[in-house]
Order: sequence, then C-alpha cells, then structure tokens
Amino acid sequence: MAIYNPDRGSAWNYGGGKWRLSRSKIDLFVSCPRCFYLDNKLGTKRPPGYPFNLNIAVDTLLKKEFDIHRKAQTPHPLMKENGIDAIPFQHADIDLWRDNFKGAQYKHEPTGLVVSGAVDDIWVKPNGELIIADYKATSKNDEVNLDADWQDGYKRQMEVYQWLFRRNGFKVSDTAYFVYVNGRTDVDTFDGKLEFDIKVLPYTGSDEWVEPKLFEIKECLESDAIPKPSSTCEYCPYREVAGKKLQRLFLECKVIKREDVPESDASKESPTKTLF
Repeated sequence: MAIYNPDRGSAWNYGGGKWRLSRSKIDLFVSCPRCFYLDNKLGTKRPPGYPFNLNIAVDTLLKKEFDIHRKAQTPHPLMKENGIDAIPFQHADIDLWRDNFKGAQYKHEPTGLVVSGAVDDIWVKPNGELIIADYKATSKNDEVNLDADWQDGYKRQMEVYQWLFRRNGFKVSDTAYFVYVNGRTDVDTFDGKLEFDIKVLPYTGSDEWVEPKLFEIKECLESDAIPKPSSTCEYCPYREVAGKKLQRLFLECKVIKREDVPESDASKESPTKTLF
C-alpha cells in the first residue's frame, strides 16, 4: 500500500509542465477554494479517498460491454429499453478520452488553462449529436436518483464534459445519461455473486457556468492571497484546529527547552528538535 505523501513535485503544481486543470480540480475549486489553492498553488493535496474496487470492476465491465456494441455499431440493450436512439460512439480517440491521466483536453485561450476530463462513454445519435454518458455504482435499498445535494458534483462533472467536447468542435446534446448500477441486498442468498439493478437516468445540463469559473480559477491561482475556506469543507476546520494545537505545543516546548538550557548554551539549541 502506497504511503500518503501530501507534497507533490513542482512539475505537477500550477505553472509546472505536467499541470492540467482537470474536471476534478474544477470541482475542488467549487467545493472549497482554499483546498484548491493549497493543492494546485502550494502543492499540498488532500488525503486521498480509498478506491472502491467493486465500483472500478463495474466500470470496467460496463465499458467492455458497451465496446462490443461500439465495434458492431449496434445499440446497447439499455438504450433500447430506455428509448434512447443512439449507439456507442466509434472514434479513434475514444480510449484517449477515457484515460484518467489524459482524457479530452482543450486550451482555454483567454486564461491559458488546459482543461481536461476523462469520460466513461460517448454515445451518438443518428444526426451526429453526441451524448455524454457516465457510469455510477452503489448499493442502497431505495431507488437510485440524482436528488441528493452531494450529487451536484456528478452534475457538474457532466457539464464540464459537455463543455469540453463542444469546445473540441463536436455537437453535444444537453441531455446526458447516468448508467446507475445498484447492488441488490434483498436477495435470499449470496451464492458467490452479486446481483444488480441498472437504471439509466437522464440529466439535462448547462455548461454556461464553466467559462466564468475558469476566470475565477485563474485569478485564484495568480493571487498570493489564500482564499477563504468553504463553509461546508471538512478538511479546513481540521487543519486549522490541528495547526493551532501543534503551534501551541511547539511554543510550549520552545519555552521549556530554553528554561532547561544554560543561557550561554541556549543559542546553540534548535527548539524544533524537542517537538519533531
């Protein structure tokens, strides 16, 4: 298991050769400008969430399944069941667009920011209009939906993808789809396999907020002023409280250390050694 290292190399910070404004970074800025600044300007990232391997497995299997229909240029059964007149989009860059470390990219000339995002899938209508599709996996007793506040991030995700593909010259539908896979817990036996219900949820998005947000992000990155934390951020209060306690302990240790050392030798001591 890799050990969490909060500091990234300078090449991955804003201004570095490998830095890109990913879809997730945009969402981080919306969620908490201070965390975004610490991550992208100062190079200190939040602790990562643990990967949900079952979700990754579902994502991989869905992509394989849709790729069969992409190759055959036939609609997936879920498209037929939900009255979606489309087929998986066949394009030379489809694997690039789905690569988490590359994705679709576009340079926003007014800010100079290179925006990127890795999609799960792209479908295409008979008229050539593209549909953004995203896979989600969960396990809950209730019907899956898009009504929770925390799912606003899912919706922004879709809208960034729509913005990216429009800027790359594609005609993109306002309606996107979430292929939502829900692990069932109401079955009588396990028998070494999970059963799932799948719903295809439409979402009509608007990407009008994306470009104004890029100007805000650019201003934030170019500033030396640390942004205010979000009122809903759980990381910022922890950092503040922990920082104050560590600072107080450091100052107390510094005082104790100086009291224990003869005045003639005090200047030779490094007070930080008593704490770290």
